[in-house]
Amino acid sequence: MSFEVKQEENYAIIVSEVEKLDCITAPELKSQIVMLNKTGVKNMVIDLEKTRYCDSSGLSAMLVANRLTKDAEGTFVLTGLQPTVEKMVTISQLHTVLNITPTRSEAVDLIMMEEVERGLN
Repeated sequence: MSFEVKQEENYAIIVSEVEKLDCITAPELKSQIVMLNKTGVKNMVIDLEKTRYCDSSGLSAMLVANRLTKDAEGTFVLTGLQPTVEKMVTISQLHTVLNITPTRSEAVDLIMMEEVERGLN
């Protein structure tokens, strides 16, 4: 399996085990995202710490996660971006749309903080 899914009470973390997130591996990531969403997961983190390359297919998977979590009134966070992947995200201007944190723990903190804020509203 190219992606490890860790489900917690309020969120799921998808850990990429692939070096290249491209047209070969991105469909599996999208599948994981859609499956989690269909089971009621509204907050997701994708950890790309082990991923050194990402093409438009990978970026598309990230946008799917972002859209599905927003539709579910949840939060999507991208974390662990390597320099080449971060450059691709920046070039495509997705850094203006997506929540991005340096570490997984910061991603979880962001989700928890937004959950508290949603609870107050």
